[in-house]
Amino acid sequence: MWRSIRQASTLRLKPKKSLNLSKKVDVNPTTPARTRFAPSPTGFLHMGSLRTALYNYLLAKHTGGQFLVRLEDTDQKRLVEGAEQNIYDSLKWCGLQWDEGPLVGGDYGPYRQSERSEIYKQYSDKLLESGGAYRCFCPKERLDSLRESAMKLQPPTTVTYDRACSHIPLEQSKERAAKGETFTIRFKSPTKYPKFDDLLHGTLDLQPQVNADDVRYDDIVLVKSDGLPTYHFANVIDDHLMKITHVIRGEEWLASTPKHVALYDAFGWEAPKFVHIPLLTSTKDKKLSKRSGDIDVMNFKKRGFLPEALVNFVALFGWSPPRHAGVSIAETFELKELEKLFTLSDLTKGNAKVDDKKLLFFNKHHLLKRIDEHLDHVVNEGYDLLSPAYPDITKDTVKKLINEVKHNFTTLNDIQNYDYLLAGVDFENENAKRFLENTNREESINILKTVEDVTSVQDLDAKVDQLTSEGLKKRQVFETIRFALSGSISGLKIPLLINFIGLENAKQRIRDAIEKLSN
Repeated sequence: MWRSIRQASTLRLKPKKSLNLSKKVDVNPTTPARTRFAPSPTGFLHMGSLRTALYNYLLAKHTGGQFLVRLEDTDQKRLVEGAEQNIYDSLKWCGLQWDEGPLVGGDYGPYRQSERSEIYKQYSDKLLESGGAYRCFCPKERLDSLRESAMKLQPPTTVTYDRACSHIPLEQSKERAAKGETFTIRFKSPTKYPKFDDLLHGTLDLQPQVNADDVRYDDIVLVKSDGLPTYHFANVIDDHLMKITHVIRGEEWLASTPKHVALYDAFGWEAPKFVHIPLLTSTKDKKLSKRSGDIDVMNFKKRGFLPEALVNFVALFGWSPPRHAGVSIAETFELKELEKLFTLSDLTKGNAKVDDKKLLFFNKHHLLKRIDEHLDHVVNEGYDLLSPAYPDITKDTVKKLINEVKHNFTTLNDIQNYDYLLAGVDFENENAKRFLENTNREESINILKTVEDVTSVQDLDAKVDQLTSEGLKKRQVFETIRFALSGSISGLKIPLLINFIGLENAKQRIRDAIEKLSN
């Protein structure tokens, strides 16, 4: 098995007392970085992929470089309809505009791997001619048998091929291919993989587990039997030709990096700088599944989350802002602020735990900020949410509602929870039913009759004081009034609630509540 270097930890933003700031090694590039995000359209963009895209984007922007998007779509059987468009929509929604790639072009295209077959053939031919690769004609049944036997070895080996086809002379393999015989192209891997440097983890020497008594080889397939390249081959070719300087990707790709470095060496190319960022895990230390609908980026949009909140949330999964001894640090950042602050030197090694409570906190912060700075825009969004249920609602009413209840919002979707401000009271909701089951109806009717002819908020305060002086608890009085005005739904303070619906409407609701209690 490949040696693992993972270390579990939680996301911490307050520096610990033992933190030695002087030991931080500066690994940030001093020249413009060219980075890329290379998703496979085999599913919708999820939170882990968004983090990868974000870190690559931030490094490019921080250094004055370029951020590329490249579609790795050679696995045609697994492509998901709509996934490519979802990737573009998700990145744009989060503000991660790419400098080169699909839809925008660039000098190093095409930017879909399915459109680069001739380029890959050119380089696979070079490796075949140099002896760095060979055609493999082994049928699937033989390869399956080799894998099964490798697992039965003691110790088992993670490399399985026996190089049976590596001894076929090049001209003979050309003739067999020309006659239509099915083949793949395999890389002739080195006996020992070279060490490589990771800017986060340091120098790594990762070797596959082998069995000395039954020698097998890690001769990965570069070109599949359908003529399309594998991820490993296309990835190396594209990163070199597109002049990528830094590859930031998930830690799950660490095991593949020795193969990639060996391929760079086989071509005589300099490899980019590698950074493998930690896994995202749940609060129970389980790896997040990218097939979970809850972490699909555009699903967050449907649930009412803001892109700036999601970006803020994701940025802290493996990176922390620069720390200075004795100085507390802020957690809330806009994308432009992250572009200025982000460096590779501030990346963290431990797995990051994803806690939705943090996202709710960020969304509340950014929503209030957006309301303060772009109220008309938020009003338009609120209007779109409310108008299907309230066709006659005006934007002025929506603006008034937002201004009154904004501090109760976690997401803008919460605006739909204030039906009692826009329509009549629903005495059949669960809160109202609970009140009716537990209240003393005679006392509640007495309370409401006392405040039935209230003339102002100040008058209401006086009547509440009168009721409490008669021995009623203030909580009981307010719960009864809230039952009448909102159907026991909490949120707005009662004076603000009356101010919003109007005094006459409040009186009518009190009369309706008296009738409900009387029945």
